[in-house]
Amino acid sequence: QVRLVESGGGLVQPDDSLRLSCTVSGGTFNRYTMAWFRQLPGREREFVAAIVRTGESTSYADSVKGRFTISRENAENMVYLEMKSLKFEDTAVYYCAAGTSLSVTYTSPWVRDYEYWGQGTQVTVAS
Repeated sequence: QVRLVESGGGLVQPDDSLRLSCTVSGGTFNRYTMAWFRQLPGREREFVAAIVRTGESTSYADSVKGRFTISRENAENMVYLEMKSLKFEDTAVYYCAAGTSLSVTYTSPWVRDYEYWGQGTQVTVAS
């Protein structure tokens, strides 16, 4: 049974930084493509960032490119999302996701490509 647990969310001000963490247990972590998504109430889940199994390649939504960095530590079964220069519009519940069907060098922005999900952590950007 694969379990994902996010942590690190909170209330911050605009231009602040925050780091989200996701702990993965069960399965074989280095076989998972990992991603972060976010969601506002009443809206669809939105792709934020993804990282290939080896950590050598990443992809980002245009809205966060240059401000967010996704990374992983395979030895620790952890994936991170470093967020800088936060904006009001970054407010959302952030979800960690793991996919097993993607090739080693491929990341996906689509919800359907990730089988396992965490419960989410709230990030609120407010002045």
